[in-house]
Amino acid sequence: MARSLSSGAGLTGLITPLPAITLVLGGARSGKSRYAEEVLDRHTGARTYIATAEIRDTEMAARVKLHRERRDPDWRLVEEPLELAKAMVAETEKGAAVLVDCLTLWLTNVLLADRDVPAEIDALEAALGQCGGPLVFVANEVGLGIVPDNKLARDFRDHAGRLNQRIAAKADHVLFVAAGLPLILK
Repeated sequence: MARSLSSGAGLTGLITPLPAITLVLGGARSGKSRYAEEVLDRHTGARTYIATAEIRDTEMAARVKLHRERRDPDWRLVEEPLELAKAMVAETEKGAAVLVDCLTLWLTNVLLADRDVPAEIDALEAALGQCGGPLVFVANEVGLGIVPDNKLARDFRDHAGRLNQRIAAKADHVLFVAAGLPLILK
């Protein structure tokens, strides 16, 4: 059974020091990114935010601006929409704890770039063993709604579900955020 904790209440003992891999799942506007940032705020060393979003319109630019404004200025920002595995390894080699926000947008970028999705996911999973510091991943849980009506959307949902399962299997901690509140899954 999943346990619920209010943000920060009692969580320090569960994830400090940061484990090698934490996965924070949730729906759109669930508070998952903010929660993942709070997890990394407990890290006393360097922190890198790997942003996978590509800014393609003014609405997305506004979302990115809000994310940037709420982070402390000591975060290092790396914008990497496709070569995520390389960026994770490089940043952890520098001694940083890394927040990847988000796996779902990275997957979208991989699909739009017409890359081999299973091979890209394999490479990402392989990179987990090469990282020299803690990783916190943010991902959308997209499989809770209706079955999409087109092949591309169904393929995306299926790839996202498999990606989340693979990262969750490797993760030390998995949390599901709903209404800003984390539920501990693992």
